[in-house]
Amino acid sequence: MLAALCLAEFLGMTLWFSATAAAPALVTEFHLQSGQAAWLTMAVQAGFVCGTLLSALFNLPDVVNARRLVALGCLAGSIANGLVTLVDDSTTVIALRFATGVALACVYPPGMKIAASWFERNRGAALGFVVGALTVGSAFPHLLASLAVSVPWRTLMLTASIGAVVGGLLVLGVVRDGPYLSATAPFDPRAVGRVFSNRRVRLATLGYLGHMWELYAMWTWIAAFAAASLPSRNGSRIAFVAIASGAVGCVGAGLIADRVGKARVAVWALIVSSACSAIAGFAFEAAPWVLLALAVIWGVTVVADSALFSALVAEHSSRDYVGTALTVQLCAGFLLTMVSIRLIPLMASVVGWQWVFLVLVPGPTLGILAMSRLTRETASHRKMAS
Repeated sequence: MLAALCLAEFLGMTLWFSATAAAPALVTEFHLQSGQAAWLTMAVQAGFVCGTLLSALFNLPDVVNARRLVALGCLAGSIANGLVTLVDDSTTVIALRFATGVALACVYPPGMKIAASWFERNRGAALGFVVGALTVGSAFPHLLASLAVSVPWRTLMLTASIGAVVGGLLVLGVVRDGPYLSATAPFDPRAVGRVFSNRRVRLATLGYLGHMWELYAMWTWIAAFAAASLPSRNGSRIAFVAIASGAVGCVGAGLIADRVGKARVAVWALIVSSACSAIAGFAFEAAPWVLLALAVIWGVTVVADSALFSALVAEHSSRDYVGTALTVQLCAGFLLTMVSIRLIPLMASVVGWQWVFLVLVPGPTLGILAMSRLTRETASHRKMAS
């Protein structure tokens, strides 16, 4: 079930960065300015935020069967993404990218809930596999763009849409609900408020926000950073390596976290990723292997803790509304990414690309503080319980 779910999520999440990978061709064809080009990714983030907000307010991941919700999201996202190939103005392109983000709000959070429903003791590892699959899916369009530079951008977009349809069919026809899935819960308008009434859920969410400040800004702009650093090289290849290597971090962190503690492993990942943000400028215009090494280390650690935050929220939330809690967490995190994604090119226009990633350091620093506090509180609670 975990393997089938991971494959389905991988195929569905190829929609996220499909337009980002095709950005150079889209900029040329639609005469996009730099600010508009940023919206190729930011529109997806905005749509995802709106989708997760509505989903959380109406408790959709807990009221509607999660597998059906994922299948619906894959189908709707594939249609919105595919329609980009038929339009002829930039405004409609951005609107369709927004619609893609709304649809993906029905793919990511319910997928996490399905995975959590199959595991209790090894939940961190299970969610690590799922987020690893999401990570590779997000990176896949960059791989296609780097290996097939002569392939039209419309082919790239349609390939992602076809993959999402297959993913939806897979989760509907093969994946089943796990034994730890609670019965469908009734709609409760107060469920969102109760998510934040739990202090440990608040700390896990705060750590997630610090993590998200860094993650998607790095994923979105690492290709541009690499292209500015190594003009003769293909920035998409560096971006693929940076994003795809995160799958290793997700799985490895999940396996370790189930043994030594999720919050503790999250702190380790945040420390290394924040260090990479701080020293990225020293790899600028250095030898290609230096930038590649940074991309691998940063890529592994920047997303390694993502599943751990979801596992912590699932662990400390009410079992009946785990889906709602996860959706609220994701909504807040992706809302914040819109700020950091937009901030990077603005800073690059002022200070250049070399030191632009320094603005990401405060995010994981905040996450370290929140996770350190959660580690102490969890240890204290267990000591009192024993």
